[in-house]
Amino acid sequence: MRVDIWSDVVCPFCYIGKKRLEHVAAEAGIELEVHWHSYELDPNAPAKHEGSNTERLARKYGRSYAEMEEMQRHVAAMAATEGIDFQWQKANSGNSFNAHRIIHLAQSKGLGNEAEEAFFHAYMTEGLAIGEREVVEEIASRIGLDNAEVEYVLDSDELTDFVRHDEKIAREQLNITGVPFFVFDQKLTLSGAQPREIFLQALQQAQSAITEIEQDAAAQCNDESCEIKPQ
Repeated sequence: MRVDIWSDVVCPFCYIGKKRLEHVAAEAGIELEVHWHSYELDPNAPAKHEGSNTERLARKYGRSYAEMEEMQRHVAAMAATEGIDFQWQKANSGNSFNAHRIIHLAQSKGLGNEAEEAFFHAYMTEGLAIGEREVVEEIASRIGLDNAEVEYVLDSDELTDFVRHDEKIAREQLNITGVPFFVFDQKLTLSGAQPREIFLQALQQAQSAITEIEQDAAAQCNDESCEIKPQ
């Protein structure tokens, strides 16, 4: 089954949604053909932010430091249920544009999933500064991308149009306001890191003629917030 996913590598709910979908599909015996699409949550972000990620998020979302710490603990607990070790205290957020371009390069070689997983893990678990060029190059090398090709992309505007095209579709055709966002077999959409049972319904209904599904207000990140929705 084809699944198109709009995502940003600095969004914890995108990583949770990815893992959740993979687990549900494996249990249901459904093989996925995943196509990754770019969605920058903060296109104007610097390569690396000063100060802690918790302080930055508290300022961005208008929360207290204590509130943001509590929220990140909840996100980490949610991530743990999908086998993700979210080390939020070590997170080094930054501009994800180059990561998106390298993911497109990887996808052209059949390594899109590997690239997305590698960038998620580097940011969420290892605490690497995802916006810094040397970190992007290191992650690209881990999945076997050719160093010369990676250098060429990072030294040029190569694949910029792929990122912008994804974001244009997100804005103008799909009205995406937050990620993760899933499109199943180009006919059924799902927004946020939904519960496993909702993912299963989406997979099953995408195999049938049903093109709509009742969704929960699930956890997702957008330009103004990144939080777990009340169930």
